[in-house]
Amino acid sequence: MLTSRVQGRPLVRIKDLPASGQPVALWWRKRRLRCAEELCPRRSFTQTTPEIPPRSRLTTRLRDKLAHAIVASNRAVAEVAAEYGVAWHTAHTALVAAAARWLPEPSPTRVLGIDETRARSVRWLLEPAGWRRSDPWLTSFVDADTTGPGVLLGLAPGRSGACVKSWLGAQTAAFRAGVEIAVIDPSAPYASGVRAALPHTRIAVDKWHLVRLGNEAVTEVRQRLARQRHGRRGRAVDPAWAHRRMLLTAGDRLSARQLARLTQVLAVDDPTNELGAAWGCKELLRQLLDSPPEREEIRARLWRFYTACAAADMPETTRLASTVETWWPAILVALTTSTTNARTEGFNRIIKQVKRVGCGFRNIDNYQRRIMAHIAVTRPRGQAA
Repeated sequence: MLTSRVQGRPLVRIKDLPASGQPVALWWRKRRLRCAEELCPRRSFTQTTPEIPPRSRLTTRLRDKLAHAIVASNRAVAEVAAEYGVAWHTAHTALVAAAARWLPEPSPTRVLGIDETRARSVRWLLEPAGWRRSDPWLTSFVDADTTGPGVLLGLAPGRSGACVKSWLGAQTAAFRAGVEIAVIDPSAPYASGVRAALPHTRIAVDKWHLVRLGNEAVTEVRQRLARQRHGRRGRAVDPAWAHRRMLLTAGDRLSARQLARLTQVLAVDDPTNELGAAWGCKELLRQLLDSPPEREEIRARLWRFYTACAAADMPETTRLASTVETWWPAILVALTTSTTNARTEGFNRIIKQVKRVGCGFRNIDNYQRRIMAHIAVTRPRGQAA
């Protein structure tokens, strides 16, 4: 619109960034102009500038500073708003607008990492139909390809197969076609979601979770033996309980002195040799997961592991062998391609830090926005997790 008719000059007070620790207020005589076109529906309009959008009482640089101050160090919105002398909803609106610019669409990746984190503690909610258990989770989708930088691609509420299928279905066809391997923990719902959305993608199981299952089997055997022998839980006077952490340490990381001590512990506190058998199965599983990519060596180590579990003949080791057998195709993919979910676990650590600093979030959308924006600001694309 072009006109020279000035209808008024209202005084507008604009907040700007502080200078030398002092608040700054801009006073602007904003001219209100009247349109000379009789058919114009607006009749009048005011001056605008990119630094001060229409109907705004804050400069653009102050809005950007508010959003950056909130997400860069995980500060509360109320704290940042009080520091800069603005309302809570003003600072939150600035964060929402900035996050929309900071968060691009997920880029295609060859290896997709999937894992979950707890969004909030378990609560019981009273509804008309009765009590309902609320156990919210978030599923993370990460670029786990080690040939490039690690990127948190997105978050989805829940930890079910439907959650994975829904998020993948919302991505572009090029994104779904580019995923060759999906790395997960031994989770049947995640596997079903990946198969439904990406039928061409191979599934790999993260090795760390399998090592954890082996350690849990050793712990369960130690606890069962303590109850059978002493009729109670383990105590500090029991050598197996006192050295329980050594039982879970990888055998190749133990010194000669530690191995001698572990041998003495098993000789004193393991008369049935069940704990030693469980420890041997755990170590053979670690050796299997540390196999070179040659299939002949993998097959030989797998046979030794199955043989040891069968010879142990305990419920804990039998269950461990059954789990490995169930997930063996996905384990083989992980061994032959050297893929892990380490990057996803690294981003999960950052997600948990955001949740701790925020002391929880009631709104799941705000929670996801804070996580994604914090990672976008503190870890620009190009930095590995």
